Amino acid sequence: MSYVRETSAGYLTNWAARLFARAIERRLAGGNSGPMPVFFALQDGGAMTQKELALLAAVEQPTMANTLNRMERDGLVQRTPDPNDRRSARVSLTPLGLERARAAFVSAIEVNGIATDALQPEEREQFYGMLRRIIAALERDAGAQ
Repeated sequence: MSYVRETSAGYLTNWAARLFARAIERRLAGGNSGPMPVFFALQDGGAMTQKELALLAAVEQPTMANTLNRMERDGLVQRTPDPNDRRSARVSLTPLGLERARAAFVSAIEVNGIATDALQPEEREQFYGMLRRIIAALERDAGAQ
């Protein structure tokens, strides 16, 4: 049995994701696309706990902690005590964080357009549908663990 990356859903998805991230970062003039899951989760001005953000981003708590520490250092997020749990803090975007999130979304929309322009409209819908089914299958598998 051999592993052929050209027919590996995981490899191809990972490679495409890396190319998306690099293209977004180029448009952000050296900005980092790492905070994108936090930007997506908090773009409406709301607040969440680190645990909630880690779940939404599908990353481990230490990874999210490092991301939030860097974002806090860079003035993109702020932490406030959680009124429902003294041991926890709620994270929200600062005005600078909201501004950077908007710039990241503009870049992401542009990169998504470049990527999907390679497909016919019906192929795009098929592609999105297939990705949603793959994600659902992997989420079911994660829940079975």
